Amino acid sequence: MPHVLLAVGAVSLLLAVNARRPRHGAVLLVPSFFAGWLTIELAPHLLVLEVAGLAWTAAAGGLDGRAGWLGLALGLAGTAGTVATIAASRKTLVTLRDSGVPLDLDPQKAPPYPRSHLVLPPLCLIPRRGVRVDRNVVFRQEGRLRLKLDVYRPKEDGRLRPGLMEIHGGAWVIGDKREQGLPLLNHMAVQGWVGFNVNYRLSPRATWPEHLIDLKHFLRWYREHAEEYGADPDFLCVTGGSAGGHLAALVALTANVPKFQPGFEDVDTSVQGAVTFYGVYDLIEPGALPIPFGETKLLQKYVMKRSFAEHREVFAEASPATYVRADAPPFFVIHGSHDSLIPVLEARRFVEKLRDASDSPVLYAEMQGGQHAFDVFPSYRTARVVEGVERYLTGLHRQYVQGKAPSVPDEVDESVG
Repeated sequence: MPHVLLAVGAVSLLLAVNARRPRHGAVLLVPSFFAGWLTIELAPHLLVLEVAGLAWTAAAGGLDGRAGWLGLALGLAGTAGTVATIAASRKTLVTLRDSGVPLDLDPQKAPPYPRSHLVLPPLCLIPRRGVRVDRNVVFRQEGRLRLKLDVYRPKEDGRLRPGLMEIHGGAWVIGDKREQGLPLLNHMAVQGWVGFNVNYRLSPRATWPEHLIDLKHFLRWYREHAEEYGADPDFLCVTGGSAGGHLAALVALTANVPKFQPGFEDVDTSVQGAVTFYGVYDLIEPGALPIPFGETKLLQKYVMKRSFAEHREVFAEASPATYVRADAPPFFVIHGSHDSLIPVLEARRFVEKLRDASDSPVLYAEMQGGQHAFDVFPSYRTARVVEGVERYLTGLHRQYVQGKAPSVPDEVDESVG
C-alpha cells in the first residue's frame, strides 16, 4: 500500500505541474493538453478525488513505509497546486471587468449561470428551463450535401430577438454542433437570444475555403428564415472557439467578399459583432509557434491541401489578420494564458493589429491559468465568461436598437427577453 500512496501522490503532483507548465513537444503536446484541460477546468472535482485518494490510501496502511510518506508529501504538494489552479480561475471576474465587460448588475435582470451545472457538468447538455431546441434543421442542401444546425431559443414567443451564430472547433477536421458552445447558447436563450449551432464540411473531405463558404450559406439562410425561429434577420453576432474562432473571425471580417459566397454574391453577409475564443488568426507569420501555423502538416496536407512555400498567398487569404479594416464589427477576443495548442501570443498580436485598424471597440480578456477549450466544461471560469459574453452582446444589441454606433457597453439596463 505505501507504493500505491506514492503513485497517487506522484500523479497528483504531475497533474498540478502540467496544469501550470504544459508540454509543447511533438510527443507530449496532446496528452499534456488533455491532462491540463481536465485538471484546470475540473479542478474542484479533482481536488475532492485527490484528498479522498490520499486519505483512503493512508488509512489503508499507506504510511507503513517510507515510500508512503514520500507519496503523502507529493500528494499534499499536488493538492496545493490544485488549490492554486482554483484560485487562478477565481480571477476571471476581475479579468472580465478589466476588459470592459459590465458585470455588476441586478441579478433579476441578468440571472447568473446555474450553479448546479458547476457541480454536475453533464447538466449543460440538457436544455435549460425555458429553452426549446430545434435540432437538425437543414440550412444547405445541394445533391447529397446536407448541412444542419440546431436552434436554441426561448420557449415563449415574442418580438424578434437578436441572433447568435456558434461555430464549433476541432482543428477543421473533427467536431459537431452537439458538442460545443452549449453552456453559452443555453444561457443566451434564457436571456432572450436565438442561437444557431452550425455544422460545416470538415477536412480532409473539405478543402479550404469550403468551410467558410458553408458558413456563408448559413448567413444567406439566416436572412431568409430567421423570423421563422423568432430571430431578427438584420441582427446577428458570431462566436466560435479554436478552428471555430478562426472561422468566426473570418465570417466577421470578410463580409460580402464575392469569392467566399459564390452564386449569392448579392446577399448581405455582414454581422454585428464577434466573440472569438482561443482562435488562430494568422497563418503566415511566425510568432506563437516556431513556424507559421500554415506550415503545419495538418493545414498543408489535410485542410489547405497546398504547399505553404508554393502557395503562401492562399494561406494569407485564410488568415483573419489579412482582413482587419476600419469598418470591422465589434470584437471580443478571449484566450487562455496557459493555452498549449494555440499560444496566447496569437491572440495578443491579432488584438493589437485589429485595434490599430478598426473604428469599432475591440475587447480582450486573457484568462489567467486557462487552457485551450476551457469553455467546453461549465466550470467557474466558463460561468463567468458566459455571463460576460451575454452582457457584452446584450449591450451591443441595445445600442443597435437605439440606433447608436457600437461602443464598449458601460451598462446594460434592460434584458432582451
